[in-house]
Amino acid sequence: MSGRRRCKEPQGAPWVVLRVIGVALLLGCGTGRAADLHDQGNPPDVEVGACPTALEAGSVLSLAFAVDLALCNNAEVRIAWAGIRERAAAVGVARASYWPNLSVNASELNERAGYPGSAVPATNTTGKTVYGSLDWRLFDFGGRSSRYHAAQALLEAATASRDATIQQVLGAVIQAYFDAVTAKATLNDRIESESIAQQTLESARRREAHGLASGNDSLQATVALERATLERNGATADEQKALAVLVYVLGVPPGSVIILPTSLDARATAAGQNDLAAWLRETEHHHPAILAARAAVQAAQDEVISVRSAGGPTVDLTANYYQNGFPDQGFASTNLRAATVGITVTVPLFDGFLTHYNVEQARAAVKVSEEQLRQTREATLMAVMQAYADAQSAARNIQVSWDLLNAAQGALESSRRRYAQGVSDIVELLNAQAAFADARRERTSSLAQWRSARLRLLAAAGVLDRVDLR
Repeated sequence: MSGRRRCKEPQGAPWVVLRVIGVALLLGCGTGRAADLHDQGNPPDVEVGACPTALEAGSVLSLAFAVDLALCNNAEVRIAWAGIRERAAAVGVARASYWPNLSVNASELNERAGYPGSAVPATNTTGKTVYGSLDWRLFDFGGRSSRYHAAQALLEAATASRDATIQQVLGAVIQAYFDAVTAKATLNDRIESESIAQQTLESARRREAHGLASGNDSLQATVALERATLERNGATADEQKALAVLVYVLGVPPGSVIILPTSLDARATAAGQNDLAAWLRETEHHHPAILAARAAVQAAQDEVISVRSAGGPTVDLTANYYQNGFPDQGFASTNLRAATVGITVTVPLFDGFLTHYNVEQARAAVKVSEEQLRQTREATLMAVMQAYADAQSAARNIQVSWDLLNAAQGALESSRRRYAQGVSDIVELLNAQAAFADARRERTSSLAQWRSARLRLLAAAGVLDRVDLR
């Protein structure tokens, strides 16, 4: 249904359209949302900050700097940023539906009329025509509002997905970094064990030279030294492989020189000390993957409202201005100005059940989103429980490994003295030497597992911050 009023005015017709626009602006699009949209502002700034360009030559690579490099070079993080920009633009598209569509068409026409076989002379007329139109949807039973809210929810989901991607990258960097640091510390332990084995061999040879020991002691010490050398060679290969993996995770050129810390400290933090229930509650409320899944459910629910509104009535305001003619027609022979203003009410009567099936499809999409939320929640909480168990185990092993190392070191020193004094044999010394090497390995592994486990727990819970990497 439509109602139109056409008026012809010799002067001032453009002001009719301008007055209509002004009244509609005061009415706020007839939806009550115009002011709210203006207050929403533009989509948030989603540009990535400054990134480090390369490794700092000659400096020790810290975990925090390694994270900066990985986040700047990681393709998944860049894709997530691009997804945010895409969703921010979609919010702008949804907001645009609240505003009118204005268009102006101006043309210059030449009309020539000839009369062959007649004495009437041909005519040649030149004139200018101007067309202006305004179309403004005033009411649509919540369709635009639901689309706008759905776009906002998808933007929130994209932002949360970006945060979840960052947490995943952090977890990968932490694992690769501590694997490399552990491999380096293990290599240092193997070098130290090789040095101790060399000292034992020299001691056995001195005793043999003075007739205090048989040649068997030197042979057994030589075997222990060769075994230590083999273990040092294996540790060297493990370090090179761990560094190659770290280079790949950081996204730096292959062959880049990476200098890592020579040792691990045993700093203890509150991470891993809270009970499991507290960690699960924290994850439930703040993990970005869960937040993204919830936002996707909200967007799907808003889409149901938007699709349902497509089958409802709409109210549109239209206004047009014509000067010296109408669209797709020649210009008028007389100086003509015309303006039209109308309210159009459209009531769909039958669309072949299209709206019904679209609504059913949208409702099915809601069910899919809800199941994806449940799946994401279960997987995330399971990862937190596993990381919590690892952190607890690693925390308990720190003190045990320290006590083991002290005991093994004391036993080695005692065996050395006893062997030098001739009150013990080479077997006791070699056993003490092997026990000390194992204790050093356990100490290094425990420290690396603790630092890695506590940071992986924070990443699994979705609360890892750069401050935690210091």
